[in-house]
Amino acid sequence: MNWLNDIQWDAQGLVPVIAQEAGTNDVLMFAFMNREALEKTAELGEAVYWSRSRQRLWHKGEESGHTQTVHEMRLDCDNDVVLLKVTQNGHAPGIACHRQAQLLLSTVQGRRLAHGRAGAQGPGAHLQMSTTNGNDTLARLAEVIEQRRGGDPDKSYVARLFYKGTDAILKKIGEEATETVMAAKDGDPKKLVYEVADLWFHSMLVLAAFDLKPADVLAELERREGLSGLAEFAARQANDHGDGA
Repeated sequence: MNWLNDIQWDAQGLVPVIAQEAGTNDVLMFAFMNREALEKTAELGEAVYWSRSRQRLWHKGEESGHTQTVHEMRLDCDNDVVLLKVTQNGHAPGIACHRQAQLLLSTVQGRRLAHGRAGAQGPGAHLQMSTTNGNDTLARLAEVIEQRRGGDPDKSYVARLFYKGTDAILKKIGEEATETVMAAKDGDPKKLVYEVADLWFHSMLVLAAFDLKPADVLAELERREGLSGLAEFAARQANDHGDGA
């Protein structure tokens, strides 16, 4: 499978993966794959991820039975994010999205790729593109966070952080902010995107802790649109001074 060489693996030999329900385009989950996991996914026609916490391959549904049948595998334009079009067999968690993707399995830049399983049907030989709205992605992610915050801390990362309390979430935000700065200082654009995604995600956790939504932040950004940053800062300083008078 020479197409694996096109993928931009990170320093740990991993690539971010987004699973999207084929029928509804709902984003189900965000995970990672290494080369072996991606090969297994193509071979079996079912999602196989790499578990960073357990440091081993994770065949989705191996414990719950809620497997993911993979219909398409897509690679984004920078070759550093994989999108799976799947049918979720059972309960579907969810987490992230990517704004644009091109076909990976079936066709990559005109090259046919073998699915590896007898009788498997490809989605077609023509290039397909998919786009999503960033605001919708944040809203869906907020819903997933809300669904998971009261879950089992042993089974959900989100539930674990909420169980530990706000200080644990704030600590993670501090860690991700530092890693974002380091990625920028290193001049590594791909790592910077990865770290900013982590920073945004953990920032959304603290928003949820205070019963706030991404829409609240977006509304504030929209309020500032067209305003001078210097004028905004001056107005804020004046208000702070007035409050303290």
